[in-house]
Amino acid sequence: MLQRQVYRMPKAGSINDLTLVTEQLPPPQPEEVCVRVRAIGLNFADVFAMQGLYSATPAGSFVPGLEFSGEIVAVGGALTEWKVGDLVMGVTRFGGYATHLNLDQRYVTPLPARWSFAEGAGFLVQGLTAYYALTQLGNLQPGMTVLIHSAAGGVGILANRICQKVGAYTIGTVGQASKVDFLQQHEAFGAVLLRDKQFPQKLRQALQQRSLLLIMECIGGKILEQGWEAMAPMGRMVVYGNASFSSHSPRPNYPMLVWKFLRRPKIDPLRLPTQNKSLMGFNLIYLYEQVDLMHQLLRELQALHLAPQHIGHTYGFAEMHQAIHLFQRGKTVGKVVVQVDG
Repeated sequence: MLQRQVYRMPKAGSINDLTLVTEQLPPPQPEEVCVRVRAIGLNFADVFAMQGLYSATPAGSFVPGLEFSGEIVAVGGALTEWKVGDLVMGVTRFGGYATHLNLDQRYVTPLPARWSFAEGAGFLVQGLTAYYALTQLGNLQPGMTVLIHSAAGGVGILANRICQKVGAYTIGTVGQASKVDFLQQHEAFGAVLLRDKQFPQKLRQALQQRSLLLIMECIGGKILEQGWEAMAPMGRMVVYGNASFSSHSPRPNYPMLVWKFLRRPKIDPLRLPTQNKSLMGFNLIYLYEQVDLMHQLLRELQALHLAPQHIGHTYGFAEMHQAIHLFQRGKTVGKVVVQVDG
């Protein structure tokens, strides 16, 4: 059997419990491939899972991580479409924080030519999240005005690029002034706004006479409420995260979470018909079993020929805790990737 290293949680609770251990990995099953992981993409779902705040978190011990890229080193006996040496990127319902992993061959796809391992590890989860939210739920159309929160993050950057391909007008928001500069220099948003106390007024000014018809919402709290109020009739808000509930500490701050939960905005479904607005939510991990749909979405996404994901921060495998801590602080731009040497 192959020896591998993984970062394992004994159970959800504190990120401090995430421990690097050596394990035995059996040969792949007939329908599986064994991938030597070369890069791992970090996601907010990883943090929420390790802290026990994610409903899909496995019970008991588990290895976090939802996306990766690497090289196939062994192929199951029933497979003919893959061979040793193929470069791939893939998704897994946890298990990605590893040097090697076995998984069903349906969850890997070829690494595009000229893409680095880091770019491959930063594309699938956030690219599919952005594409599904915008097109399947948001009914993205040419000329539509779209508000994209966390616009300097991985989902935000790819969402904007998708909108630009379709011909929509985008307004991006960020929580730090330095990210405004980054987006103005590197990404083609129609407008970029800092989420400060003047955010509602800034949003009205940026909209001018445009109708806000689609919001990519991942912040929660007051920002969600302000976006809902600004959204025009026939508008759609797609919620795919709640960054305002995240913490900078290893464990959740439960008193703060309770306080934020009690003060969360409440949207009355009885008023939705008169407001003529839609509120939708989704989590990509629940599409994991919908393999045919995932591949259809991926084909459509790749047909747009987007530029590779912006990799803003890279760490070594031994620096996993430092990478997670930086990610938690919300000071990152683009994708945070952990590279696996060897």
